[in-house]
Amino acid sequence: MDELKQITYKEFKAISEYIEDNYGIHLRDEKQTLVAGRLGNELISLGFESFTEYFEYVKEDSSGDAVIKLIDKITTNHTFFMREAEHFYYYRDKVLPYFKNTIKDNDLRVWCAACSTGEEAYTLAFITDEFLATDKKVWDKKILATDISSKVLHLAEQGVYSNDRIAPLPNKWRLTYFEKYDSDNWVVKKEMKNEVIYRKFNLMDRDFPFRKKFHVIFCRNVMIYFDNETKERLVNKFYDALSPGGYLFIGHSESINKEATKLRYIMPSIYRKE
Repeated sequence: MDELKQITYKEFKAISEYIEDNYGIHLRDEKQTLVAGRLGNELISLGFESFTEYFEYVKEDSSGDAVIKLIDKITTNHTFFMREAEHFYYYRDKVLPYFKNTIKDNDLRVWCAACSTGEEAYTLAFITDEFLATDKKVWDKKILATDISSKVLHLAEQGVYSNDRIAPLPNKWRLTYFEKYDSDNWVVKKEMKNEVIYRKFNLMDRDFPFRKKFHVIFCRNVMIYFDNETKERLVNKFYDALSPGGYLFIGHSESINKEATKLRYIMPSIYRKE
């Protein structure tokens, strides 16, 4: 490894503690080599001699661009259409019918709380649109999709996906919600892009700024990065952000301490506020 890419344990701890304090991401000691590898080229391109110099630059950058680039490089934004498909079937078959019959003002509020490159948010938009069918014009069904990464939000807003990425989707969806972008890619149609509102947001912010409660929150495969205390705080904030009867979906590899939350367990990785 290039000498400039070496990171001392002290430098690693300074960077990892900063990331955990501000973004909730817990980097265990065995991630030291990973951090060095992912940040090494950034260090060289900026002309710094050490990770200490680079870290000082990140903290002093008033624009916030440097820290976002740091988070982009540390996190793994891996997602795809219909990931953990059982959640989407439950949303279609149980959640939407319930709220269609109980919401009085036709204002369905869904939050995709770690949207990455947009596949999850668009999948929810497609399912909602298809379910409401001829009634969709009388519903406010826009989905809020947030992430801390400016890079993935930009990709999500573009809505361009390769042939391979949309291959798992029903042909009907491909014809209804996409149009050809070029020989290798498809793009989400404008009317469906307009159904998703993308915003930059840090789940570690002390307070959630939302005026209205959500009926559904998807926050999947994010809390694997958090320690137990951080995860419990976040789950309690989700509880407060849900309307009575609202649902929280988390990743299949994640779990919630039932003793530390008022959410009711429905089935693996699905919880509800009563």
